[in-house]
Amino acid sequence: MEDVLKLEQDGEIARITIDRADRGNMLTLDMLDHVSALIIDAGCDPSIKAISIASVGDDFCLGRDPESAPEDTPKNGIEMREALTAPILGFYDAVRGADIPVVATVQGRAAGFGCAAAAVCDITVAADDARFSLPEMKHNLPPTAAISAHIDRTMPKSIAWLVYSTNEIDAHSARAVGFVSHVVPAGELYDRSEEVLQTIVSRDRVALATCKAYLTNARLMETPQASDLAANMLALVMSSKG
Repeated sequence: MEDVLKLEQDGEIARITIDRADRGNMLTLDMLDHVSALIIDAGCDPSIKAISIASVGDDFCLGRDPESAPEDTPKNGIEMREALTAPILGFYDAVRGADIPVVATVQGRAAGFGCAAAAVCDITVAADDARFSLPEMKHNLPPTAAISAHIDRTMPKSIAWLVYSTNEIDAHSARAVGFVSHVVPAGELYDRSEEVLQTIVSRDRVALATCKAYLTNARLMETPQASDLAANMLALVMSSKG
C-alpha cells in the first residue's frame, strides 16, 4: 500500500501522494480506507498545519477502481453500504473532520470519486487543462455518494448537470460553480499550489482550525446564530492570545 499511497511530513505539511498513474490513480476500497486514516492522523497531529493531496501522472484520479469490488457479493443494502459506500464516505468525513485545511492539487482528469475528492477538499487548485466529471449515470448508477461531497460546495443545478449529462466540465467552469478554488496554467500548477500551502502554514494553527470549524458549522445556521458563533469564536481566540 505504501508504494501507492505515500505520506511525507514536510515541516508543517503532511503530503499525501497517490502514485498509481498506470491505473489513472484509481483507488481500491482498501486504499480509500488507508488514505482516510492518513488524513485523520495528520489532522490530529499538532505539528501539522496543512494536508496536501496530490497525484502523479497525467490524471488526478479517475475514480474508484472497479476491480476492487468485494470478493463476496453483498446480500442486502446494509452489506452493500458497508462494503462499497462506507470507504468512500469515510474519505469525505476524514477531510471534513480534519482540524486543518486539506489542499488538493488537480491535473488532468478528475472523474467520479476523483471529482468528488477534489470538491470536498477545503482548497482545490486546478490546472487550466483539468477536466471534471461524474460519469456514473452512464451505467445507471446514481452517484449519491459523490453528490454528498459536492452538496455544500457546488451550486445545485450545476451538480444536476454533472450527474445527468455525465459531461466533463473544464477547470474554469468548475471554479465558476464553486468546487474549484483557483485555476492556474498547467505548467505552474505545483509551484502555485505550493505557494498556497506555504501561506497556510505561516499562520497560527488555532486560527486555521477556527476558520475551518466556522466554515463548516456556520453554513448550517440562520444568520443571527452564525453571527453569534463568529463573535464567540473570535473572542475565544483573541482572549487566548492575551
